[in-house]
Amino acid sequence: MPASKDERVVIPVDKTFITMKKARRRQRIDSGDRSFMCDQCGKAFTRNSSLKQHKLIHTGIKPFSCDQCGRHFNHNGSLKQHQLIHTGVKPFTCDQCGRCFNQKGSLKQHQLIHIRVKPFSCDQCGKCFNYVSSLKKHRLVHTGLKAFSCDQCGKCFNHNGSLKRHQLVHTGIKPFSCDQCGQAFTHNSKLKKHQLIHTGLKPFSCDVWKDFH
Repeated sequence: MPASKDERVVIPVDKTFITMKKARRRQRIDSGDRSFMCDQCGKAFTRNSSLKQHKLIHTGIKPFSCDQCGRHFNHNGSLKQHQLIHTGVKPFTCDQCGRCFNQKGSLKQHQLIHIRVKPFSCDQCGKCFNYVSSLKKHRLVHTGLKAFSCDQCGKCFNHNGSLKRHQLVHTGIKPFSCDQCGQAFTHNSKLKKHQLIHTGLKPFSCDVWKDFH
């Protein structure tokens, strides 16, 4: 008997088809089959949906924006990871030292410290780094480029962090204080040098003085 106009027509879903589709997808992943290739850069993917997401990188389109700071992203997953910064939630914890991170990628990079692997090396001097960002900063040393200048005295620096540390000299702020005597310093490195006085440790010896005696 045909359904009346008011009755909802339910079309049965072929569960066998869905199961087979999932099985084929799983088989492609397990076999390493990456049939979907980007015609821009040659990167290959196991899913067509992953390829479509990837292609947004080449178009420059970033349809996903953060409602907190307005930053835009290619993928919704990248936006969700970013939003953890605003919430303060750090769900990824290092099992070696307990340090927490917003993103899984940041945790993986951090863990290289514990295994002492430094996979990013400078092609100019061979110095190695844990992070690619550290390598990029280091490379500025070889270029001689000092893009960050002090608006107080004009002194220039390779890195923004170095400029900020320098600017403490002009403000008079000394955020690093000795827990033994209270003496304060503009830089942490100066504090560490000072603390050797309290330990009595003298790690630097003169080879000439040794031979003389």
